[in-house]
Amino acid sequence: MHFVLYQRDDCALCDHALALLAAARAPEFASVWIDEDAALEARYGARVPVLRDERDGRELDWPFDGDRLAAFLRG
Repeated sequence: MHFVLYQRDDCALCDHALALLAAARAPEFASVWIDEDAALEARYGARVPVLRDERDGRELDWPFDGDRLAAFLRG
């Protein structure tokens, strides 16, 4: 998997991002919850949900829509 979605538990914005990923038929991705990881909380706390491409380090911060997501997935 090249993509990672950083998110929180019980996060309405994260749920919305998941719906956009499904609608875009995004490739498989890993989900990482930042809630109990101090380093991830410091890095992503105010930005979640964040989609990261592990191949090149690009990150797509919330808010994003279907068009921005599609462009990000294309690289």
